[in-house]
Amino acid sequence: MTVRLDLPREAGSVPAVRRLLRSALAVLHVDQESGADLELAITEACANVVNHASDTESFEVHLEVHEDRCTIDVRDGGAGFDPAAIEPPDSGSERGRGLFLIRALAENVRMQSTPRRGSLIHFEKSLA
Repeated sequence: MTVRLDLPREAGSVPAVRRLLRSALAVLHVDQESGADLELAITEACANVVNHASDTESFEVHLEVHEDRCTIDVRDGGAGFDPAAIEPPDSGSERGRGLFLIRALAENVRMQSTPRRGSLIHFEKSLA
């Protein structure tokens, strides 16, 4: 299953993407633990775009679900960021954990960003 979405950069897009992913994984009988990990990872990736990609009005989610693997790309056309400059959040902080959660929950995590041209967060998950 392959789905490509162009979404407005607004808070309501985040739960819509999460519901779509949940439905796709249910149809393909993906185990609940993998599904929960992917839901949290895609939520964090999309929320980062909504909260931080200020120079764009939309973003794209590309979702591929196969028998044994799920691949997700979240791309925006915002101002970009420096992936190497991201520091772990303070232990008491409620913010700044998204990229670290994605790295912990997914595999083959890649972040690319070009100033004034946007960012891409790519991640995968092996499915049981």
